[in-house]
Amino acid sequence: MKLYRFDTGLILEKDSASYAVSDSLLERLFRSGRGEIEGILGNEGMETVRGVEGELLPPVPPETEIWAAGVTYLRSKSARMEESEKAGGDVFYDLVYEADRPELFFKSLGYRAVGCGGEIRVREDSSWDVPEPELTLAVNAGGEIFGFTIGNDVSSRSIEGENPLYLPQAKVYNGSCAVGPCLTIGRDVIASDAKIDLQIARGGETVFNDSTDLTQLKRTLEELVEALYRELDFPNGAMLMTGTGVVPGTDFTLTSGDVVKIEIAGLGVLENVVA
Repeated sequence: MKLYRFDTGLILEKDSASYAVSDSLLERLFRSGRGEIEGILGNEGMETVRGVEGELLPPVPPETEIWAAGVTYLRSKSARMEESEKAGGDVFYDLVYEADRPELFFKSLGYRAVGCGGEIRVREDSSWDVPEPELTLAVNAGGEIFGFTIGNDVSSRSIEGENPLYLPQAKVYNGSCAVGPCLTIGRDVIASDAKIDLQIARGGETVFNDSTDLTQLKRTLEELVEALYRELDFPNGAMLMTGTGVVPGTDFTLTSGDVVKIEIAGLGVLENVVA
């Protein structure tokens, strides 16, 4: 089943039908404990709807934290090493790729994220900016993965490449985080080899098109969640972006008007325009 968050309310898509559900359902799912998801959904009242209008919002509660994992794909490790080589930071990315402890960093709060159709941004003080398409996990307060969505971890590679300590500025700013189009609920709703496609259009022409799949992810989803929750509580649950395996090269940077489209098999398409 798929849960869409519109500015007019929540819509649950189930068995080829659409239902209006209570506005609190999303928060209750993220705040739930282990083993409570099925009961919450089973007790939810649903009203059949035929037409849905409104703006798609990110399928995450405003107060829920969005985190991200880095260097989880070999391609990502190589790209991060290239961007930071001049600053002498390339060795750090090589080490973290092989380490037991994954790289984890805060990305956004739910209220700051944008949904499908919303505008993403690049920093004015950055010269090299890229989208990063990522499988994104919905994790409840009990540390249980209960759903999936698509994430775009928009990043400034020029700032990050200057110094690894600039990572927060390269990753966290207005318009740097998009998630959507919906929350697909269930632990087994995505294939272990699901394909991730990234397409960027400029002036109606495709300027970048590449893909990867989940078999290239070095760490398990459970490993990433365990590391995030190991010494940290999330009473409002969390979303966790799992890293990118599709990275545009040094000859590409996002510009205003670019259309970024990310598709993950089984989860839909997240599309955004660069402001």
